[in-house]
Amino acid sequence: MATGADQAVGLGLVGFSLLLFTYYTIWVIVLLEPFLLFPQPFVDSDHVIHNYFLPREYSVILPGVAALILLLCV
Repeated sequence: MATGADQAVGLGLVGFSLLLFTYYTIWVIVLLEPFLLFPQPFVDSDHVIHNYFLPREYSVILPGVAALILLLCV
């Protein structure tokens, strides 16, 4: 049976994962320009919300680095 500390750590990890997934989903699907489906982005590129997100190059670099680290550690 898991202790209270184990459950708190697990809840923290799940919460962090959900936050990260939500941030990345908004960043990639809503803010970046869709290529094939829609000719226009959902949000204009000069909108103030873009200040809260990294440049678009990182949308490919960060998952690539994470996948490389995962593959090297397994």
